[in-house]
Amino acid sequence: MANLLADPDSGLTPAQLAARHGLRVAGERPSIGAYSGQLWRYRHFISAYAHAKLTASFSNARLGQLWQVLTPLTNAAVYYLIFGLVLEQNRGMDNFIAYLTTGLFIFNFTQVSVQQGTQAISGNLGLIRALHFPRAALPLAITTTQFQQLLGSIVVLLAIVLATGEPITLMWLMLVPAVLLQTIFNAGLTMVVARLGAKATDLKQVMPFILRAWMYGSGVLYSVNLFAENLPGWATAVVQFNPMLVYIELARISLLENTHLLNDSLPLTWLIALGWAALAGLGGYLYFWRGEQEYGRG
Repeated sequence: MANLLADPDSGLTPAQLAARHGLRVAGERPSIGAYSGQLWRYRHFISAYAHAKLTASFSNARLGQLWQVLTPLTNAAVYYLIFGLVLEQNRGMDNFIAYLTTGLFIFNFTQVSVQQGTQAISGNLGLIRALHFPRAALPLAITTTQFQQLLGSIVVLLAIVLATGEPITLMWLMLVPAVLLQTIFNAGLTMVVARLGAKATDLKQVMPFILRAWMYGSGVLYSVNLFAENLPGWATAVVQFNPMLVYIELARISLLENTHLLNDSLPLTWLIALGWAALAGLGGYLYFWRGEQEYGRG
């Protein structure tokens, strides 16, 4: 009896002892509110890390960061040769060069974000195991890096649009909310593939095939009118909810005259774009947060 009175911890299980003395499991997942607060406090780290990755990615190239513009331009030239001149997909289109370039630049923003997102965790295990920080900072840094690259690409895109005869109109302002919604969508999708890639490391090998099929289904290389002309009605209705088709269409309708939407409804297109941004952004964030305690463990 005297021993029990002298030692209040006697007879308690390890879990009860931990709770009594305020001990917590190492790497325990915080609440979503606490996690969001941590992530906000690391916003400067995300920005600095994204800038460092952007600088390092072109450090060994003679032309440096100019390649972030030259790469999509080179792709546009190749695709224009094949789809514009050889396959003559430019028939009936007033400005196929600007149409094609807009689709490639906008799709490339999502494509590279997702490709790099598959290795956001698996490719940074040393950093994850050495430092304690909210792991969502890594896929968000990837999205931030690609957003910075997109801004440079948009400057070139606007020059192409003007050089090919498109006028400056107030519709250009629509490009800003369209890109912001796509950025939210990209961030959520990048977090989803980051968690998937943390467990299934072969995902990075499969992802290029998935993204290539997605590009062909998003009207990047040809007129979206071909969907309505060659697909049954129900399939066309499904295609119009393709998020990349939606964001590309909003960019094209913002910059190019005589561009028509697949569903012929601008308000509906904006609602779909907003819905995808909310679904992917919030859903991807919650999905990634739920796996927080798993990242970096053997």
